[in-house]
Amino acid sequence: MNQIPMKQKSPFLPIHKRAKFISFRSVFCLVVCLLTLSLNPESNPTIKKELENIHIKEKHKKPIVAVIGENQYTELTDFLIPFGILKRSGIVEIHALAPNRGIMNMFPALSLEIETSLDDFDSLHPEGADLVIVPAIHNAKNKTIIQWIQNQSKRGATIVGICDGVWTLGHAGLLKDKNATGHWYSMDGLKNQFTDTKWIQNRRYVQDQNIITTTGVTASLPISIAIIELLADQKKAKRVAEEFGIPNWSANHNSEEFDFTWKHYLTAAKNITIVWNYETIGMNLYDGIDEVSLALLADSYSRTYKSKAVAIGNHPFRTKSGILILPETKEEETNKIDLNVKIPIDQKPFVLFLENLHEIQKRYGKSTFQFVTTQLEFSM
Repeated sequence: MNQIPMKQKSPFLPIHKRAKFISFRSVFCLVVCLLTLSLNPESNPTIKKELENIHIKEKHKKPIVAVIGENQYTELTDFLIPFGILKRSGIVEIHALAPNRGIMNMFPALSLEIETSLDDFDSLHPEGADLVIVPAIHNAKNKTIIQWIQNQSKRGATIVGICDGVWTLGHAGLLKDKNATGHWYSMDGLKNQFTDTKWIQNRRYVQDQNIITTTGVTASLPISIAIIELLADQKKAKRVAEEFGIPNWSANHNSEEFDFTWKHYLTAAKNITIVWNYETIGMNLYDGIDEVSLALLADSYSRTYKSKAVAIGNHPFRTKSGILILPETKEEETNKIDLNVKIPIDQKPFVLFLENLHEIQKRYGKSTFQFVTTQLEFSM
């Protein structure tokens, strides 16, 4: 197991920028760079519209949305959740992009096939996108991606930084004199790095003109619904939220309740060093699989430090929203799998996510469950 060489020099590097660790000593570097996420399942039948405006170019029949990642390590949920929810809303034309066509390795698990490069998109839409979604990526200073989102911003696109995608927006100079937020563990590092940005806490997402930023990983759920509400209306947003089982897309959030204590560090150390209990979790692929459910479950299991999710299949499978997921283990090699996870075709993703967190607690114990939910910036 090799550690990913890091390109971003920062004292606060998120978990999506690390591979597995091979020693007890490594755990302290690993835990200091955890990715986080926010969604409090509070029921609220009347949701105040939180976003202000997204400019849509006159020639576009539907808003043009680009979700852009790095071929080498892009955060799984940051990328797949907005793509899946917005695609299935039917109100946008959406593209999954990377600098190059081909494999996109996701973190902390899975791989997918990118079929449209940045150059391809520019040829299709020289006028630019209306909305660009930037997930957390391995190299937040990726020059190709930074130049591309700078150009999209100049052409009038609204740029959305999901979780630690905010680092890329910062390095692109898009946060200067702006209000912004980020995941709770990165906040001190962001404040030190980007001193001309006003950093807002206790908000799941923040808009300042054509820049939107969010907190941790499952903030991708509420921000996706909030975007639908703005582009369509509240009625449409409620219908899509119901389809995915999302009870609330308010920007209200309490990031101050999340912190790592010595118990979290101890749990991480124990889970990494007791290698004989390490498990491989098989995610059974099929055509039409829900990519939002797949992302949430694979991400959660792979944050336990006791298990890693892998995709099972004999060929690539296309998800409900058209993404090609690449298998890592053949169906006849299930002897390598410690636990098979089946994703029902008709179950709501957020409901399945909650059930899965309870399964993690039952399988690995309360301390690991709390370690995972703290990483996810998620309150049960």
